[in-house]
Amino acid sequence: MMRSALRSHLKGMGPLWALGVAASMGINALMIFPSLYMLQIYDRVMVSQNALTLAVFTAMLVGVLVGVAVLENWRTGHLVKLGLAMDERLANPVFAANLQAEVDHATTQPQQALTDLNQLRQFVTGQGIFVFFDLPWFPIYVAVMFLLHPYLGLAGLVFSLVSLGVSWWGHQANAQPIARAGEASRHAQGDHMAHLRNAEVIHAMGMLPALRQRWALRFDQHSQAQSRVENTGTQFSSFSKYVKNIQQTLTLALGAWLVVQGELTPGAMIAANILMTKALQPLDLLVSTWSTFLTTKIAVQRLEALLQTEHQQKRGDVIRAHKSAELLTRQLHIQLPGGAPLLHDVNVTFAPGTVTGVVGPSGSGKTTLAKALLGVWPRELCRGQVVCDGLSVWDWDRQHLGASMGYLPQDIALLEGSLADNIARHGRVNDAAVVEAAQQVGIHEMILRLPQGYDTAAGEAGQFLSSGQRQLLGLARAIYGRPRWVVLDEPNAHLDEWGDACLVRAVEALKAQGSVVILLSHRPEILRIVDQTLRLHDGAVSLQTHPLRVDVGLSPV
Repeated sequence: MMRSALRSHLKGMGPLWALGVAASMGINALMIFPSLYMLQIYDRVMVSQNALTLAVFTAMLVGVLVGVAVLENWRTGHLVKLGLAMDERLANPVFAANLQAEVDHATTQPQQALTDLNQLRQFVTGQGIFVFFDLPWFPIYVAVMFLLHPYLGLAGLVFSLVSLGVSWWGHQANAQPIARAGEASRHAQGDHMAHLRNAEVIHAMGMLPALRQRWALRFDQHSQAQSRVENTGTQFSSFSKYVKNIQQTLTLALGAWLVVQGELTPGAMIAANILMTKALQPLDLLVSTWSTFLTTKIAVQRLEALLQTEHQQKRGDVIRAHKSAELLTRQLHIQLPGGAPLLHDVNVTFAPGTVTGVVGPSGSGKTTLAKALLGVWPRELCRGQVVCDGLSVWDWDRQHLGASMGYLPQDIALLEGSLADNIARHGRVNDAAVVEAAQQVGIHEMILRLPQGYDTAAGEAGQFLSSGQRQLLGLARAIYGRPRWVVLDEPNAHLDEWGDACLVRAVEALKAQGSVVILLSHRPEILRIVDQTLRLHDGAVSLQTHPLRVDVGLSPV
């Protein structure tokens, strides 16, 4: 069930699994004793009428059952530790891969990866995993039944095939309903999360009734799909119980017939019934946990695909010291599958210590270019090169390169933590660098006026900060640590005249320290500080002013 990507992260956990298997081996080996006990009681004690023999055998069985209880208790605790160990190994890679996947292909269910990880852990710590521990003992129990009588062994084989057939029927009946129910659940949750993120807009413009109706339709689809799963599961469980009862009855009947024929002792008849029950127990457990197994299988497949993508991307990551701040594109072409090019044949060099203004109408490719320069646009949708300090921007180690990059997106989101944490990009907070960044964008005094200053929680601050102040906080985060490359997407969209002045001072400080600054804006007042202008139209460079060097396949307009 687990393949390369998951196995690479879970490598070294073999001893933990081996301990769980060893405990299960001990439990299954000891559970043969109840059958032997019944065999001895009916065939020896009942005949000899020896109370001492009865006491000895009973004491032995009690000791065995105590041992089984101890082992089962230890195994349960060990599986909990195993689940925690898996969480420790997978949580960070899944979190990072999920974040990267959202950058490459944004979805409406960003929480699905962590839900899948939780599903895997619950399966490992629950009853379902016991199937894999106990199933290898099935042939041993059947072999013992063959020793008692060949007919009993054959009955065990036949009944096991019937149980496997019931399990297969359950798989065929439940696979599609479970998949559809899961998909419906993800869509309903995605809608709900989107509504929560936009609660103010929804209430302000009276959108609640219409959205409630649409969400109710989605939730009804989920409820119906889940109802079909539960209905099928109930029928499946009832039928499996019926089959189990029939099997027990037939086993006793076969044993009794063999006793009547003189080919089996009464003790062996009772022992065979116990062995049959024990042999089929893993199959019965497989039947009862089949829906959970299918859900976990789907979750593991999604995790595998997610981690496999992350694993492939990490193979090319490079860490080395920065040598040059030059940023350039060569024959950069970006096109969505089946769509018109967003950018085509863009060749441009951004020199250190310069400010480049990128202008153009909406949909001209400005934000696409910015994301490509940052290396956050999906690489598979790009042709050509974006070279940062001599290397492709996608080949750099993201954490290493990211510390030297600053980015101010159009939508500013303050993350959980203090204002200082947000400005310091949630890394180790350098107080002097945080204050320097805040002073450069003109919000130092504003922050000091807050109840807890820089320690004010971002969530609390967000309640009484204006959109312009949040944008300046995002700008402080972008220029924190004196980055070499800074991309500002509509940085003055929410700023007033004072905020514009703060932005100009910050950009001039970046230029003075030798950074590459790329500024995307519709507002002309900020463009007076740029050294060169890059104009985009339908994804192509159509106009530029020197000294920016631009070479494109189209003649400048």
